Amino acid sequence: MNASDIMATNVITVTPESTVQDVAELLLKHRISAVPVVDPAGRLIGIVSEGDLLRRAEAGTGHERSWWLKLLMGREVLAAEYVKEHARKVADVMTRDLITASPDTPVAEIATLLERNRIKRVPIVQAGKLVGIVSRANLLHALATQRRQAPSSPVADADLRKRIMDSLESEPWLATSLINVTVTDGIVDTWGIVDTAAERQALRVAIEATPGVKAVNDNLVIRPVVAGV
Repeated sequence: MNASDIMATNVITVTPESTVQDVAELLLKHRISAVPVVDPAGRLIGIVSEGDLLRRAEAGTGHERSWWLKLLMGREVLAAEYVKEHARKVADVMTRDLITASPDTPVAEIATLLERNRIKRVPIVQAGKLVGIVSRANLLHALATQRRQAPSSPVADADLRKRIMDSLESEPWLATSLINVTVTDGIVDTWGIVDTAAERQALRVAIEATPGVKAVNDNLVIRPVVAGV
């Protein structure tokens, strides 16, 4: 699944000449947290989010700095802060350093971008123009519409056990030499030793995700911690 499969294409945008008040009204009206900024040709040049509008003089939320802190901050920083708090046009408050993706970017990469950069949305750009946007909500929508695919035909217990073991052997967090599974009518019993509760949980999750598995009985033992070792 790629960005084009889940992105919102009817994107609300503003121009650099739009006012800060225009943006605030759009965010409230459409219940969104940011709007992309595009030029007359439809090229993405910035984005304005709620965070860009948190500190505003007219709302009484501007920064209050002590005189000594202002000296430490320097004139350039204070000037930039003043612009953010008093500017009327979007061009002056928008974020220009953008993280974007293309329509064929895998959804997994989009999730990584959101997580790594601690952002809520990724504009989708093609040939420099904005064609959509993927937000955290879009990822949740994709998750909600997915259904676990059941095997088209019953899986023999021996085949199911092989699938499980092959899957587990590819995981770097598990020492499969200490693990065994048995399968009876699609019900899996796990046996052996793991080092942590996290490994135990991950092993169960991995098995439950295998198509054909009906249930998992956990018989694993967590290796005791020996003092001084």
